[in-house]
Amino acid sequence: MVFGLDNTLWFPNPSLADEDGLLAIGGNLSTQMLLLAYKNGIFPWYNFNEPICWYSPHQRFVIFPHQIKISKSMRQIINAKTYTITLNTAFLKVIEACADAKRNGETGTWINPDMQAAYYQLHQQGYAHSVEVWQNNLLVGGLYGVQINQVFCGESMFSKVSNASKLALIWLCQNLNISLIDCQLPTPHLKSMGGKLISRSEFMSYFLI
Repeated sequence: MVFGLDNTLWFPNPSLADEDGLLAIGGNLSTQMLLLAYKNGIFPWYNFNEPICWYSPHQRFVIFPHQIKISKSMRQIINAKTYTITLNTAFLKVIEACADAKRNGETGTWINPDMQAAYYQLHQQGYAHSVEVWQNNLLVGGLYGVQINQVFCGESMFSKVSNASKLALIWLCQNLNISLIDCQLPTPHLKSMGGKLISRSEFMSYFLI
């Protein structure tokens, strides 16, 4: 069942989402609304100039940081120390690069100007974070997401050179004090790095840690 939202700070029970995970339509992207959504395992995903769609998949694709798979070739890249990796030094540049990244089978981007502004507000209040990968002082990869307790809700990543987003994800797993990375939906790229599906109830249990 899909619910209609106004500007009231409220979401229906996520277990009522339809088969595809769509729970509600409407509402707004205020900091309070976004934080309430993430704390209940809900995230926004919609096209620009359309009503906001809120999703809560019945199964969640996640990575446990201590189980991330690092290939031999990636270990060689890490050990070569060709790249510099930073945290929260270029949030706006990262989210803009994620919005501009071309993805197979997709036209345009869901990271529209309203989304960028909303997540920058979350960043300014200490909830949204970015990991940046630099090569010769140029931003070549990175990711951003929202941290709630020990859960990092990954939103998007990008690479301008091979393996840069993988470097950002590995760094996140090894350096941030988190128990779980929410990848939302499965991709072959993340599955190869140890991503797996878990139930909603198991997923939500990590917000209490």
